[in-house]
Amino acid sequence: MTTSPESPPLVELRGINKRFGGTQALNEVSLSVAPGEIHAFVGENGAGKSTLGKVIAGIYAADSGDLIVEGSPVDRWNPGIAQRRGVAMIAQELALVADLTVAQNVFLGAERHFLGWEKRDLAARFALLEEQIRFGLDPHSKVRDLRIADQQKVEIMRALARDARVIVMDEPTSSLTAKEMEQLESLMRRLRDRGCCVIYVSHFLDSVLAVADRITIMRDGRKIDTVVASEVSKQEVVTSMLGRSLGQAYPERSAPVAGDVAPVLVANGVATDTGVADMSFVVRPGEVVGLLGLVGSGRSECARAVFGVDRLLAGTVDVAGQRVTKHSPRASIERGFVLVSEDRHRDGLVLQRSVRENISLSSLAQFSNGGVVNTKQEKSAATELAHALEMRPANTELPVSWFSGGNQQKALLAKALSTNPKVIVLDEPTRGVDVGAKRTIYELIVKLAEQGIGILLISSEHEEIMELAHRAYLVSEGRTISEIVPADTTVEDVLFQLFHVSSGEESAA
Repeated sequence: MTTSPESPPLVELRGINKRFGGTQALNEVSLSVAPGEIHAFVGENGAGKSTLGKVIAGIYAADSGDLIVEGSPVDRWNPGIAQRRGVAMIAQELALVADLTVAQNVFLGAERHFLGWEKRDLAARFALLEEQIRFGLDPHSKVRDLRIADQQKVEIMRALARDARVIVMDEPTSSLTAKEMEQLESLMRRLRDRGCCVIYVSHFLDSVLAVADRITIMRDGRKIDTVVASEVSKQEVVTSMLGRSLGQAYPERSAPVAGDVAPVLVANGVATDTGVADMSFVVRPGEVVGLLGLVGSGRSECARAVFGVDRLLAGTVDVAGQRVTKHSPRASIERGFVLVSEDRHRDGLVLQRSVRENISLSSLAQFSNGGVVNTKQEKSAATELAHALEMRPANTELPVSWFSGGNQQKALLAKALSTNPKVIVLDEPTRGVDVGAKRTIYELIVKLAEQGIGILLISSEHEEIMELAHRAYLVSEGRTISEIVPADTTVEDVLFQLFHVSSGEESAA
């Protein structure tokens, strides 16, 4: 199945090795990428695909091996040199200046000058770029006011503004809607047709198979194969990634909970100044309850308010039968109520601290005596949770920033579990993780429910809720509009209801 590009390669790697501490992230990797192709890198989280992309973009320096760009061996390589040689990267971790506008971020470092003065032509240059890409961003908006998906679009525009011939896109679709993913795939094809090479690092295999010309499969830091996308099936790619057959995507959901069991979490008539108008739901012990809605419907905003991050304007919250009068994350955790945020970098993890320290951050009282942390107990508990969640590498003393996105997500889940919660809100728990890690998280959700923990599940992948939840509430325009039993309906029926309500409300307005 291995193939070679017909055109001379833009970038060639020969025997590339990269080590982080005791972890061999890349092991003798050799491959080439050619002009006029979309070349995808796939593999489990921790397989080395993002590290490989960062070596190509100059963010990481290889420990050994050769990097050849347009036929010339490279001695020095860093992001600045890479950009000047036509190689740019759109990283999974966004690197934008929050207080600058969209246009200023797009052309940051690429401003034009005349006689030492900066030319005020950002608006015109932005309009020309937007005409090609059609993202619909306001060039005058501050980046801090944009949602994550739109910030990601700014990163993409910034790379394209520098006329890159090789563009490394590291998980660019992780925060995009289905329509936005289609727009991005269309953009990739246009770039390919202009002679660019798009390196597409992704765990969305359906998207990879739909858009890629070739696929390089990584496992444990090694290149397993490079295949022609049109000649392989999704199952073959997954088997090569994992080294085994995945089997059924979703585990069997846990047994349903009787309706007369006392709820562990009740929200009634919740309203906020962040877009929640009137949301109500009930979660019982051992029950997985979903919030189903379109992007911007208010699902995450409601979860943040109920947990105590955002202020309630109206409504009540009961946890384990007691009315909540003091809303704060600390108070919620003390009651046995924990939130796993959709933005693990902003709200969940301290990236420069170790996995051990991150896991225990919300539960230090368990390991402390007189204000002194018993690191032996802390390490034992963190290691046990990391092992249960199959984190790789299994060294909890490494900084969490050294781990792949999926393993960072597992660290965030371990942090929540360390508090011994009665109820967990999981907001986009599988965003940015591969198929193998998704299965691990799905099995964890079922296991937690079987242990009697109540789970409120929020996901943009509606199929996740339909396959895992016992009940679900449909959410539109900041309101809960109906309740369904996922086992008795379909994703198509849910989407029809959501779109119908949204369009009906817009017409009424």
